[in-house]
Amino acid sequence: MIIKNGMLIDPKNNIEAVKDIKIIDGIVIKIADKIIERDEAVIDVKGMWVIPGVIDMHVHLRDPGYEYKETIATGAMAAAKGGVTTVCAMPNTNPVVDIKEIVEFIANKSKKEAIVNILQVGAITKGQQGKFLADFKGMMEAGICAISEDGKTVMNSKVLREAMELAKKLNLLILSHCEDEYIANGCMNEGRVSKKLRLQGIPKEAEDIIASRDMQLAQLTNSKIHLCHVSTKGSGELIKFYKDRGVKVTAEVCPHHFTLTEDLIDGSNTNFKMNPPLREQLDVNYLKEAIKEGIIDVIATDHAPHHYDEKKQSFEKAPNGIIGLETLIPLTITELLLKGYLTKTTMVEKLSLNPGRILGIDKGHLSIGAIADITIINPNEQYIISKEDFASKSSNTPFIGKEVTGRVVYTIVKGKVVYKYSNNNNSLWREQ
Repeated sequence: MIIKNGMLIDPKNNIEAVKDIKIIDGIVIKIADKIIERDEAVIDVKGMWVIPGVIDMHVHLRDPGYEYKETIATGAMAAAKGGVTTVCAMPNTNPVVDIKEIVEFIANKSKKEAIVNILQVGAITKGQQGKFLADFKGMMEAGICAISEDGKTVMNSKVLREAMELAKKLNLLILSHCEDEYIANGCMNEGRVSKKLRLQGIPKEAEDIIASRDMQLAQLTNSKIHLCHVSTKGSGELIKFYKDRGVKVTAEVCPHHFTLTEDLIDGSNTNFKMNPPLREQLDVNYLKEAIKEGIIDVIATDHAPHHYDEKKQSFEKAPNGIIGLETLIPLTITELLLKGYLTKTTMVEKLSLNPGRILGIDKGHLSIGAIADITIINPNEQYIISKEDFASKSSNTPFIGKEVTGRVVYTIVKGKVVYKYSNNNNSLWREQ
């Protein structure tokens, strides 16, 4: 395969120029201004951006146990349609991913059903109960990329310290869900809007307290930590504080947290209910600046599919979460790049290069010899996000009806086209 005439954006190799890329057996073997065609398949992407495949560090595939919400197959298709070539799947499934055998089960299923790369995250504690450490070594042998209690917090600091000390010995990354469960028992941000709607609020301090504790413990143990779905100005300021002191902390923010605010909540549309909740405009403004300044390293989705009937419940009872794989790139372009918070290069850093570096995997770049995981984007196409277009099994998102810029046109995994946008029938799929 030869990809011709695309604007290659590769921060690792300091490339932002029109190039041709030649791929053989799933590997990038040549990058040049012009490559002579012989018998290769040619994809002409003039006017489009060619970037290293996007890596989403925060995805809930719901499989096993909640396949009525999403499956490995449908989640992988949603990822491909969104230009995501690698996803990190969270462990809060049923059963919880806390032993080697479950990791192996998911890995085998992913090989058969997924058209993108699936990296499994293991739980920190057995059953995510916060009491006893899960089998880190066994899960590592089966291929986990990190550990996390996402969806919950390890509230016992002694247990978390033990987890960090063991994770350091194993060179294992911890993905931290920052939420003080004792004061986070509401359904939206605590403040003016929650009082107006008479809904129980979640104070920002619920996030800030645990963010500070987890970074202090990371400092104590000299271990690596990555903060998931940062939503408050306070957490962002704390991240800068600890980074400046040499703590090995990285962080992510989700598109809904740099795009939406609590002011959009009226108590009826539960697609605006998520955890952490939508915050105030001052938090949104700070997060965008934090992304621009490099305080926030990664943009991830926290893709959290739910069945329509679950989200149809009252705001108090409906589950938290929205889908995000298919809206990641257009929202990032629309809200950050076009508004000057990111350049093309820094956008690719947040979506591809930094996630690969943080996870310690050889992805997120298109060097010679690299695996050909590639995302190709039409940066100028404007369209309206439509429920009917989703490949995900679920459609719980507040972004339906939003006009965005930036269309994923091709997704290539290991040198094979797994998704191609078509004006006629929206998408053409080819299994690996």
